[in-house]
Amino acid sequence: MSRWSLRDRHQRGQSLVEFALIVPVLTLILFGTLEFGLAFNHHLTIEYATREGARTGSALGNGGSSNCAGGTDLYLIDAQTVAAVQRILKSPGSPVNLADVSEIRLYRADSAGNQIGTSANVWHYTPGAGPDIDVSAGVEKLDFSAVSTGWSVCSRIDGPNPDSIGVSISYTYRFSTPLGAIMQMVGGSNLTTLAITDKTVMALNPSV
Repeated sequence: MSRWSLRDRHQRGQSLVEFALIVPVLTLILFGTLEFGLAFNHHLTIEYATREGARTGSALGNGGSSNCAGGTDLYLIDAQTVAAVQRILKSPGSPVNLADVSEIRLYRADSAGNQIGTSANVWHYTPGAGPDIDVSAGVEKLDFSAVSTGWSVCSRIDGPNPDSIGVSISYTYRFSTPLGAIMQMVGGSNLTTLAITDKTVMALNPSV
């Protein structure tokens, strides 16, 4: 009887050790799957925003020479492009936190979608300090402001061989689960954020 009792205690102890070893792994898989789904949802929103921005910038082209006369081309064209991005990022159901958008970049792109030289206009998050899209009504104010201008709207070619406009977003995704702490427990690094970037490139619509 004592022999069987000792064996039972040994098996129970072994099962407890095995359970303690496997729980962190199972928890890591569970939280990893959940975090991936959340991050993917953020990425889809960022992707949709760049596509909408590129579509708007492509449709506006250079706005015509008359829009460049007063030096307000940046706000007439680029601000509308950034506004299209912002509307997606702030739309109902969007998981994106605007404060975590480090950069919106509008740039002249080559055939591979890469930026050509320094031809880029960069916008940063500045809540309440951006330009009014509809000045007369004051109904929409951007939460982003231009911090550098390397590609003048008036220099954009929208003729038979048009330029291509690229819109990219750099975003910091913040973990919603304790995945990082669990990864550190099993020997990994304690990650709490993930850099997400996306870009869309479209040719400017030819002027008529």
